[in-house]
Amino acid sequence: MFTGLIEGKGIIRRLVPQGQGFLIEIESEFSLGDTQIGDSIAVDGICLTATKVLEKKFTAQVSPETIARTTLKIKKAGDEVNLERALKLGASIGGHLVSGHVDATGKIINISKVGDYYLFEIEIPQELSPYLIPKGSIAVDGISLTINEVSSNKFALMIIPHTYKVTTLSSKKIGDFVNLEVDMIAKMVYQWAKPYLEKLSSQRGKEITLDFLKNHGFL
Repeated sequence: MFTGLIEGKGIIRRLVPQGQGFLIEIESEFSLGDTQIGDSIAVDGICLTATKVLEKKFTAQVSPETIARTTLKIKKAGDEVNLERALKLGASIGGHLVSGHVDATGKIINISKVGDYYLFEIEIPQELSPYLIPKGSIAVDGISLTINEVSSNKFALMIIPHTYKVTTLSSKKIGDFVNLEVDMIAKMVYQWAKPYLEKLSSQRGKEITLDFLKNHGFL
C-alpha cells in the first residue's frame, strides 16, 4: 500500500527480456539503504517487488499483465520514473490510499501554465469516468492528485509548483501517456451502489434521496 507522495525520481538503466516479461533495473536519486529484497516499490504508480537492492539501485520482474496494462510497455532505458516505497503501518497518510494496481493509462491532451501552477488535462477510457468526481483523488503515475473537473472522457488537475518540480510531471508533454489508478474507496462504493442505481434508472420518477439511502443501508 502506498500514499501517492513521491519520495523521489529514478532512471531506468536496463530492460532485459525474460520470457514474456522483462527485468527492469532502476537507479534511484535517494538511498535505498533500508529497503530489502521482496519489498514493494511503486514505479510510476506500478507496484513492483524488489528482487535485488543496492544502495541506490534495484531490480524487479515485470509480468506480461503489468506490461499490457501500464506505460512500461513504452518505456526505455534512460526514462525517468516516480518512486515511492511501501507505506509503513502507523505512518502518516499525506496523500490517499494507493494500491499500486494500475487501472488504465490516460493520455495528456493539454498542459497550460496558470501563474505558478500547471493545468493538466488527461483523456481517459470511458469505463473510468463513473469513479471520478471533482475534488476526488486519483493517482497519476503514482502521484496522489486532486481532480478539478471531470467530463465523460477527460479530467483536469491543477499541479502545484512543488509537485511539478519533484516528479516526472515536469518532463511530460502533450500526447504522453500516464498510469492511472482511481481511488479504491470510490471503486468500492460505486460497485456497492451500482445495482441500486441500475434499478433506479429503469424506473421513471425515482430519485436517490436521503430516505432511499437510509432504507438501503448507505446511511
